[in-house]
Amino acid sequence: MSDTAAGELSSTRDGARSTTWPLVAICAGYFMVILDTTVVNVALPALSRGLHASTTGLQWIVDGYSLAFAALLLSGGALADRRGAKAVFCAGVAVFTLCSAVAGTAASAAMLIAARAAQGFGAALAVPASLSLLQATYTDQRARRHAFGIWGGIAGIAAGAGPVLGGALVSAFGWRSVFFVNVPVGVAGLLLAARALPSVARRPHGADPAGQAAACAALTGLTVALIDAGSAGWSAPVVLGGLAAFLVAGTVFIHLEHRTARPMLPLGMFASRQLSAATTIGLLLNLGFYGELFVITLYLQGHLGLSPLLAGIALLPQMAMAVVGSTASGIVMARTGPRLPMLAGLLVGAAGLFSLTAPGAHGPYVVLIVPFLAVGLGMSFTMPAATAAVMEAAPTERAGLASGTLNAARQVGGVLGVALLGTLVTKQRHFITGLHLDMAIAGAAFLLGAVLSLWST
Repeated sequence: MSDTAAGELSSTRDGARSTTWPLVAICAGYFMVILDTTVVNVALPALSRGLHASTTGLQWIVDGYSLAFAALLLSGGALADRRGAKAVFCAGVAVFTLCSAVAGTAASAAMLIAARAAQGFGAALAVPASLSLLQATYTDQRARRHAFGIWGGIAGIAAGAGPVLGGALVSAFGWRSVFFVNVPVGVAGLLLAARALPSVARRPHGADPAGQAAACAALTGLTVALIDAGSAGWSAPVVLGGLAAFLVAGTVFIHLEHRTARPMLPLGMFASRQLSAATTIGLLLNLGFYGELFVITLYLQGHLGLSPLLAGIALLPQMAMAVVGSTASGIVMARTGPRLPMLAGLLVGAAGLFSLTAPGAHGPYVVLIVPFLAVGLGMSFTMPAATAAVMEAAPTERAGLASGTLNAARQVGGVLGVALLGTLVTKQRHFITGLHLDMAIAGAAFLLGAVLSLWST
């Protein structure tokens, strides 16, 4: 962190806490959450062998985490407002850490999927609370934008470290180690959070259990349909049933949120063009990025014949740029606002994804480097700006709910990206044909996000 940024971040609500330690405590928990979105990917072939998991099972191991994370984020944000962001953040980190240990001991694919879902519950508590804590701690707009940039930079570091760390751990200690690595980080983060985080005033909201149930049913139905279509076909009863559940539960959810006195997701928030556009951009961004990461990991190990460690190293250009882009986005955003870095990042990322439609079945790795750089830079340059756009557009009393909404949209995008792109590549007669189709879809998602960033102002 630069001296300027550190100085700006010292402008806090409580003079006694005018240090960077609250940011460090917040980012320690956030680091684990994001690490688990990428660290597992390079372990998928080893997981398949060790637990006899099919491609569908592997999709659920990835998406079981993201699904629970996405489905419960809105409730996590509202809970942070009702019960206090510090208490909810610490509870989330504790649950995540405990369930990471359980995942490391899993004896079957089903047990691992269940543990991953429980990890997602912990993440859903921690992440929206972390943004509420940032907003409450750094009250000056410039300092807050720097804090959001650093928070996003930590996401880039975690995402970038995931494949390399995962590859090294799998090669040296086996796939279980990618879950056990969270335990010491989580324990250290909890100890620091208890001492460093400020208390945030509670902002009571009503509970909305019916809305939560409808949202979970809708997202689960869609995820089941998209994942099982790869093995069962689009006309299979489970796929048609999942789509029907999505439509019915989604309709019920919208109806409930319109009629409930204190809804989980006040639809009036989306009257803000900036908030609506940035939330949708978060969904499209993760759809393209995490869908690409899932499919490319299979390509690197299945078609280029790389080991888990070498596959992680092969992804390093993409992940390293995630660190650079997140940090640069915070600096640019502090000067220009969020619109410019969102637009630039989405266009660069789209160019990289469309370039990934070129590789052949056994093409040279060198042709992947520039596209990887562009995808990593584009994704990470966009995300901190989208986060700031949502938080600046949201009323202060809805900070937790707004952060929950954005992160729910992001995780829904990740779930859909892995489910849809994973299914499409499975359904194609030739893997490379599916790979090219997937990369074109991911690139189109980024381009649509760029259009929305122009529309938002």
